[in-house]
Amino acid sequence: MSLLSLDPQPIFRLLQQMSVFLVVAYLFIKSPIFKSISWETLHARQKIYLYFVFSLFSILGTYFGLPVQDAISNTRAIGAVLAGLIGGPLLGSMVGVTAGLHRYTLGGFTAFSCGISTTVEGLLGGLVHLYLVKKHRPHMIFNPWVALCTTFLAEILQMIIIIILAKPHTEALALVRVIALPMVLANSAGAALFTSIIRDQKNTYDRFSVIFSAKALKVAERTLAILVKGFNEDTALRVARVIHEETGVGAVAITDREMVLAFVGEGHDHHKSGQPITSSLTKRAIRENRIIYADGVNEHWVCSVSRSCPLGSALSVPLRVDNELIGTVNLFEPKNKIFLNLNRTLGIGITNLLSDQILRARYDEQKNLLVQSELKLVQAQINPHFLFNALNTIIAVTRKDTDRARDLLLHLSNFFRKNLKRGEISPPWRKS
Repeated sequence: MSLLSLDPQPIFRLLQQMSVFLVVAYLFIKSPIFKSISWETLHARQKIYLYFVFSLFSILGTYFGLPVQDAISNTRAIGAVLAGLIGGPLLGSMVGVTAGLHRYTLGGFTAFSCGISTTVEGLLGGLVHLYLVKKHRPHMIFNPWVALCTTFLAEILQMIIIIILAKPHTEALALVRVIALPMVLANSAGAALFTSIIRDQKNTYDRFSVIFSAKALKVAERTLAILVKGFNEDTALRVARVIHEETGVGAVAITDREMVLAFVGEGHDHHKSGQPITSSLTKRAIRENRIIYADGVNEHWVCSVSRSCPLGSALSVPLRVDNELIGTVNLFEPKNKIFLNLNRTLGIGITNLLSDQILRARYDEQKNLLVQSELKLVQAQINPHFLFNALNTIIAVTRKDTDRARDLLLHLSNFFRKNLKRGEISPPWRKS
């Protein structure tokens, strides 16, 4: 008599139930809550969200299970183990306790042992989480093989706990012979697949983040030297060209509160710089001092200059400096092209970056003006003393050596002539 039942029917039925569970998991990673998993440090609010999500997964794993000899062959372990693996021991234990209490209320001779084992499984996932963090390998948390091995070990522990705690022991042994192989395989495979889905989605977020950061840094690097010269038509045109090249959007326009300072890209033949703002989208962004977006699907951007304009979607972002609205940055896409969310986020980020650079340039200019004012003040105090001392010296020399005194007067006159041309000193006879 074999130790484990090799009947494939329970395995296939449990895998079939698990497929429904994975569909729910796929829908979860498409929700905004999933973004919290992409962060290396989970805050209290994110952990509360994950507690409810993984508790729901574990409870669904129980309901999706198959009745076997007054017990349930299930995929409950997936939610508990992953909660611990992703969120640590506390989250894993809490999910395990919640799912275990739910299982206990359903009754059966394995109710108590299954409740205990589910808590242990969540704790085990949390201990693996701590180990990986301590070894400076947090990226391994989302490794499917780690999830598979952790869940495999957790299910082995569950079978041992059932054999030890469930009574009568003969029925517990008979049950383990039937459910051990299906549950170990199904839960391990399910945890690995779930983790693989999470990892793929996380990698997608990471790739977009890298692209976003690289483009933003490139724009910052290329525009820093430009905006030091101020915010005008010349600098706006150069900045618009940089944004157009780095983002690859259809067109870029930069305005002040009334005029179009620069326009680069498709439609430049009829969108001219130096003209008053005609776009209702831009006017609205200035009037309401907020971001206005026409995605080209739900809301189309309509050109107010030419009916043949190829542009069909637009993003207008207010350009604020020290809480003062000084203009807008506008990104456009053609009618036959989708306005990517990446470019939308990038446009907002670049505008905020430009605002900071303009503000920094203003502060630097004010600082230089302050330094010049202080220097002029010091010079105004020094010049009279210098002239007084120089004349007294020349008077003293005149009594002994007239030729030497004449040379000193010539040097003094040349000194004043050169400094007056540079504007470093003011004539003592001129009123300030």
